[in-house]
Amino acid sequence: MKKFRKVLDGLSSSSPGGVASPSCGSAAGTPTAHAPTPQDIHVQETLVSENFQICKTVRHGFPYQPTCLAFDPVQKILAIGSRTGGIRILGRPGVDCYSQHESGAAVLQLQFLINEGALVTACADDTLHLWNLRQRRPAILHSLKFNRERITFCHLPFQSKWLYVGTERGNTHIVNIESFVLSGYVIMWNKAIELATKAHPGPVVHLSDSPKDEGKLLIGFESGTVVQWDLRAKKVDFRIYYDEAIHSVSWHHEGKQFMCSHSDGSLTMWNLRNTARPIQITYPHGKILKDGRKESCKPILKVEYKTSRNSSEPYVIFSGGLSYDKSGGRRPTLTIMHGKAVTVLEMDHPIVEFLVLCDTPYSNEVQDPYAVVVLLEKDFIVVDLTQSNFPIFENPYPMDIHESPVTCTAYFAECPPDIIPILYSIGAKQKKTGYSHKEWPVSGGTWTLGSQTYPEIIVTGHADGTVKFWDASAITLQMLYKLKTSKVFEKPKAGDGRAGELVEEDPYAVQMVSWCPHSRLFCVVGISAHVILYRFSKHDANTQIVSLEVRLQFDSEDVISPSEAENNPCFSDPSSHSPQPPGSPGSGTQDSLPCLKVKNRPVRMPPGYQAELVVQLQWVDGEPPQQITSLDINSAYGLLAFGNCNGLTVVDFLQKTILMCMGTLDLYGAADPYQRLTRSPRKNRQSTSDFCMRGLSHFYSDSKKRIRTSYQSLTELSDNQVSMDMERSKSPTSDHVNGHCTSPTSQPCSVGKPRITGVPEGPRLTRRGPGRPPFRKAQSAACMEISLPVSSHTEGGYASRRAMLQQLHGVSMYSHDEHHTTSYNWSERESRENSFSRSRSSSVSSIDRDTKESVTTLQFGESYGRKGDALPTACLWVGTSLGVVLLLPISIPTEEEERMEEPITMGPSGTVLMLKGSVLRFAFLDCGGALIQSPYEVWRDPNGPEDPDRPRRRKLVNFSPSSSQEACSDGHLAVVCSEKQAKVILMPTQAVLFTHNITESSFLLRADVVSVCNSVCLACFCANGHIMTLSLPSLRPLMDINYLPLTDLRIARTFVFTNGGQALYLSSPTEIQRLTYSQEMTDNLQDMLGELFTPIETPEAQNKGFLKGFFGGNAQTFDREELFGEAAAGKASRSLAQHIPGPMGLENMKAAAGGVVGDLARARIALDQRGERLGELEERTALMMNSAETFSTHAHQVMLKQKDKKWYQL
Repeated sequence: MKKFRKVLDGLSSSSPGGVASPSCGSAAGTPTAHAPTPQDIHVQETLVSENFQICKTVRHGFPYQPTCLAFDPVQKILAIGSRTGGIRILGRPGVDCYSQHESGAAVLQLQFLINEGALVTACADDTLHLWNLRQRRPAILHSLKFNRERITFCHLPFQSKWLYVGTERGNTHIVNIESFVLSGYVIMWNKAIELATKAHPGPVVHLSDSPKDEGKLLIGFESGTVVQWDLRAKKVDFRIYYDEAIHSVSWHHEGKQFMCSHSDGSLTMWNLRNTARPIQITYPHGKILKDGRKESCKPILKVEYKTSRNSSEPYVIFSGGLSYDKSGGRRPTLTIMHGKAVTVLEMDHPIVEFLVLCDTPYSNEVQDPYAVVVLLEKDFIVVDLTQSNFPIFENPYPMDIHESPVTCTAYFAECPPDIIPILYSIGAKQKKTGYSHKEWPVSGGTWTLGSQTYPEIIVTGHADGTVKFWDASAITLQMLYKLKTSKVFEKPKAGDGRAGELVEEDPYAVQMVSWCPHSRLFCVVGISAHVILYRFSKHDANTQIVSLEVRLQFDSEDVISPSEAENNPCFSDPSSHSPQPPGSPGSGTQDSLPCLKVKNRPVRMPPGYQAELVVQLQWVDGEPPQQITSLDINSAYGLLAFGNCNGLTVVDFLQKTILMCMGTLDLYGAADPYQRLTRSPRKNRQSTSDFCMRGLSHFYSDSKKRIRTSYQSLTELSDNQVSMDMERSKSPTSDHVNGHCTSPTSQPCSVGKPRITGVPEGPRLTRRGPGRPPFRKAQSAACMEISLPVSSHTEGGYASRRAMLQQLHGVSMYSHDEHHTTSYNWSERESRENSFSRSRSSSVSSIDRDTKESVTTLQFGESYGRKGDALPTACLWVGTSLGVVLLLPISIPTEEEERMEEPITMGPSGTVLMLKGSVLRFAFLDCGGALIQSPYEVWRDPNGPEDPDRPRRRKLVNFSPSSSQEACSDGHLAVVCSEKQAKVILMPTQAVLFTHNITESSFLLRADVVSVCNSVCLACFCANGHIMTLSLPSLRPLMDINYLPLTDLRIARTFVFTNGGQALYLSSPTEIQRLTYSQEMTDNLQDMLGELFTPIETPEAQNKGFLKGFFGGNAQTFDREELFGEAAAGKASRSLAQHIPGPMGLENMKAAAGGVVGDLARARIALDQRGERLGELEERTALMMNSAETFSTHAHQVMLKQKDKKWYQL
């Protein structure tokens, strides 16, 4: 631990020249006698670099782009492979493990070593991997890379150490699982087919050993040829030829017949007694037409042929096979045939693979199937076969995160302990019914609640307007509650004027959320420029939703030029502006409509979150409102604030009134650090200043980049921190002919007529130009990618910053269908300005003159609005895209009755602070370095029964800086972080104590002040993929780790930090990746993860009795080692495959098993064995003692008998 004492003398140890002396801004007055000075700040910091370490913890959600499936029937764990090389292993709830192949090659097939704690994966790069599952984090033991042949199919018999590998050339190789080397035994394709056959049989698509005789291997070729190979005799027993291609083969458990599925939608049954022709050919979904022809059907991709003890009829389960005539309007199907009963289950997504779960691992026993696991492209279901209506099991895993594309995320750790149970109780009523009553069949592994657990909640917003609350405690994820924001609005209808024209698809998409767990207030910002305020109640309500409409569209396009005082980092003015009149809906014209229509009748609301207030921005002059870029809500003040590129709006949600509606320029008061001049709308000026890109413009380097996104607004980092310059530069009155904006000076909106500008209204009313935000389908942070084709940017200027930004951020609009695109008119221009690696100018004077100033972050709190303030008051801190921090003091009546009736006054204070880059985050510390929480109102049920004797009053909890530190009665520290820089400012003197330039070559995407190890730090995620932490208040770098290259805007949009050293982001459109940056949690992670392997006795094979054994009913076994071992088969060619040892030992797979449960189980087994041996030793000792006594008795008797005899009598 180090103790920091900061003494300001005009210099800064963190960043020279970046600290203002306390005398800065003397016009505002001098500090009071009680105000602390920099010399009074004594903070003992406890965090050091050893407290931090980056580690991925767990991944939630549905595996993205799944490819294959496997199940261990003894351990009862399931594995899913993906196209990106990922493996997801699932067991009982809490047992959820994710592993990744370093190559990133698609996983083609998975094979469990049943009850051995190991898994074999076959990848698209023709490599086999052996994974050890006897540890909490699986690791690769061996790899085998095929050099000359491509792997198409693998088969591992139960309790065998020899893996059969089929290849594209039609050959079958054999791999020893223990040593992971090839055997010299090879089944060549030309030996398997007849010599007279001229055509190649095609790749191997099936391998299986006969249930009747393990020495017989059935090989299926794609062309329709099936061969049974005698492994001992090294010859073919029989060959089957069929005209249609084979997709799968399934044995009857007796080994006398098998079934094949074909590409024409047919199923063929073959008997080993007569292999000349199939004994049965069926087209399950094909009918005979009137002219005698059969309907053409789709291929049956897989068939499973299972027998049951309870029924003489077998189960035949297959996917596909629908007729082409019917399949056009039908969804993918899974068909279950049991006797004469045929059940067709329609799926919502294409079927990737399915498995039938059976009780026994032995292929030669009656299978008794009890469930079918179906892996879909975007879902995962399990069907109960034991009930006649085939219900599905309720999935305990969070596989429906992507039910609607995720558009935003929020992460809350250390929540109030009562919030999760109450959300769960309300959400339990929303669950669907009709599930199977049986337990979830995938029940393997063990998991216990870790020692370090605390309430955690993840909130996800979605494209269809839903918001989901998830219980994320103890690194699990469970659905708690779902909120549908679309129920607040009327359903859009065609011909509803401009509002109806705007609403196309996904108009309710959630853009950002703000939640106070203590007061249970919840606020949602939607893509249609609307804000919805919810209150939580345990009771039903039938209330009217209050709707407010705001005209936040100002008549200015300001030009910024450097002021004379640009190098002064601190501007303040004692004067403040009076509040401006709120916006009005105008004169009732069509232009004043909001984007959506709120229900104007009383609405019945179930228990849970109930809508109380909706605030919408209006259309103005044929242009839609700009999207909201920042939001904050405070329950203690009863205020809600939001801003966009036009200005700021503050709403009093207790009185249901608009308190303030001002343009960004008016927030400065008289302390504007810029000179803003109007310019002619016809002047087309070439910009010569250095383009200083902010926000996502840094994603583009010299090479061309194409952005693939589902909607444009989420390519802006507008989640309370960053807003792209493209959106900032947009104006609803842009003249796209001249390429520049044509608005007069800014002024607050006023009641009366809509504004009239010099630009003709005709074209503007019919134009759908870039100034209009796109409200299209799949407005999702989950579908964003950046590809980097190599092409250098052409040198040259732009007519205006708007033209440059439009070319820089040209975005194609993608729907859910990748092949259906709708593009803006500038999206074909792919040249990008080099701004990813360029450092932003240190002076705000280099900011281009065409830049609009957006409100990027807001924070309510107790602070000092002016230098001369002696006591803290309610304030709103405003951060803008130009790196400016503004303070707005708020005067709130203290008495509850006055609060509901008297108006609140607020306005600009003239306090202006400056940083480099767009402002991302505010936080407040007391003079001892402890985090000051925002004040809040204690939750009370708004619809609960009232006690006439005890009137209900608001109970406020206020964390005032004056009460948090005795040694420093007044004042606090303000932490301000921008895309480039962080500052710690002493209030009310506004002296900059510490400054740290976080990055020069990149920019920050996310910054949060979080608590770690009983202290606080500033956690940052940079666009270059680095995760950094800085101490507070000294801003000393503690950690800087290159975590991942930022190649996906999805990560940028959804990355968020929280307390306890945790963070998360959307790693794919369907998965949430959680990570920790705390060394303490990294050390304890092993105890928090589940055990994949548990020691279980392998079930014994059934004894089929004397008669069945006598007549050949039992399976014949043989010694594979004798056939495939090096002594008999020799060594395989070294050039055929290359063995790659894994990071672990070669022979220590079982010994290397980790985890507490495994260690205890092995210790218990060892103790049992030792006890047995001791018991045997004791028995043997007793026997030896008895034997010795018997011998002694006999010897004594012989001695007595012989002692009196003479020598000649002996």
